[in-house]
Amino acid sequence: MMKTTPQSYMNGRVRLYVGDLTDQAVDAIVNAANRTLLGGGGVDGAIHRRGGPAILDACRELRRSQWPDGLPTGQVALTNGGKLPAPYVIHTVGPIYGQHGGKEAELLAACYRNAIELAAHLELKSLAFPSISTGAFGYPPDKAALIVSRSLHKVLDEIAAIDEIRLVFFNASQMETFIAHQNFPH
Repeated sequence: MMKTTPQSYMNGRVRLYVGDLTDQAVDAIVNAANRTLLGGGGVDGAIHRRGGPAILDACRELRRSQWPDGLPTGQVALTNGGKLPAPYVIHTVGPIYGQHGGKEAELLAACYRNAIELAAHLELKSLAFPSISTGAFGYPPDKAALIVSRSLHKVLDEIAAIDEIRLVFFNASQMETFIAHQNFPH
């Protein structure tokens, strides 16, 4: 059964939603990008489609100026939000499950930590994340939930400037899996 009010953790600083990430009116949405930064499928494709060509143009400039070989896994890069309700997009490349020599958990945690640290540095207050790496990159959602909840708890304890993190799931089943396997303190 889908909840009418969002599930929340950490005194409401982390909220869970089911819906379209590109609808989120926050300071920045986080893109589960591929290393090329040039668009793709899933969340990445949806962000590029809805945000329009301004995002792709900014990503091409990032490739030209900062990341000629593509964005490394776990790192982040900032662009404008184009036509999205969010003025910024923080792009991050999640790990492909089973392809990083046992460092997948560390890299997944880095995606969240680095996005939040960048947002805080820019004095942004609210972020919306997709479920990074759990789609085409094959990260088991139950294992990701544990890593993401622990990472968010740790980084938000250190960074008080962020008011709200939204975890936006594609469907209720994904959100329920996260809830069942998260490890936020009570």
